[in-house]
Amino acid sequence: MTAASLVRYFARRLAAAFLLVWLVSSAALLLTWIAPGDFAVGVHGLDADPTVVAETRQRLGLDRPLPIVYGEWVLRLLRLDFGTSFLYGRPVLDLVLDRAANTAVLALPALAVATLVGIPLGVISGTRRHRATTLGIEAASSMLLSIPPLVLTLGLVFVAVSTGWLPAGGMTSAAAASWTPVARLGDVLAHLVVPTIALGLPMAAVLERMQSQAMAEAIGQPFVRAVLARGVSIRRTVWRHAFRVSLTPVASLYGIVAASLFSGSFAVEVVTAWPGLGLLMRDALVSRDLYLVAGTTAAGAALVAAGTLVSDVLLAVADPRVVEGRRP
Repeated sequence: MTAASLVRYFARRLAAAFLLVWLVSSAALLLTWIAPGDFAVGVHGLDADPTVVAETRQRLGLDRPLPIVYGEWVLRLLRLDFGTSFLYGRPVLDLVLDRAANTAVLALPALAVATLVGIPLGVISGTRRHRATTLGIEAASSMLLSIPPLVLTLGLVFVAVSTGWLPAGGMTSAAAASWTPVARLGDVLAHLVVPTIALGLPMAAVLERMQSQAMAEAIGQPFVRAVLARGVSIRRTVWRHAFRVSLTPVASLYGIVAASLFSGSFAVEVVTAWPGLGLLMRDALVSRDLYLVAGTTAAGAALVAAGTLVSDVLLAVADPRVVEGRRP
């Protein structure tokens, strides 16, 4: 694999990522436009004076034909201008970046929990040395994968409210502005616990299943059996030899898994009132904020595209035949 071939491969994947973001955000804008009602009706209500509603539509540009609205929006996208939010009166890009930072504050600890829990448990269950332990891990993973994120989050919030041990919602306490920086940091960390568990544990189950299958396949490789035949302990063989091989298929999908945490936290953020992209998208959909819907959808698509791109690059580095157009 040459550097030029890797650059061409990366360029193709990057172009595909931009195309994905454009198509998804365009679809969101068009579907919001053609759905019954609009922002003006939502603001003034169904019983409002039609003249007032019409004036609002004219002020916001909602009275123009769809091709003109969409064409102007596409032209603005070339300058990274996603328009102005009807609901907040601020540029959509500024809103998305602010909320994306809050989502990152939640997603990064959740990703750490998912990785530090899912990968080691996958190695343990994949070796199948202890039958009872393996069955327990597989049962826990299956349970977490079968519970909808909304139900799991509601259950954790109920426990937090019932016990009073942890904050059940929000990112900070109401009085946190007057606290010391250390106290405010501790407050944010306390608010992180419930949504981090709700977001990280199901993803840990996904990583555990992936790592378990990869480890089981690695254990069966001839070179691993040869290492065992030389008298090397099973523990050393697993962690020094088989583990490295098993990471290749997991690494090829890890970027997508990470991106799904950033873009797929909608239910968790809404239930726990975490002020991230998920809550912003909820507000945009409820208010029929045309450009904000498109902007938040573009942000989610961009995260998924970035994760896919990272996975493609990792896979290309691990298996040069992908770059050369040949599959193993």
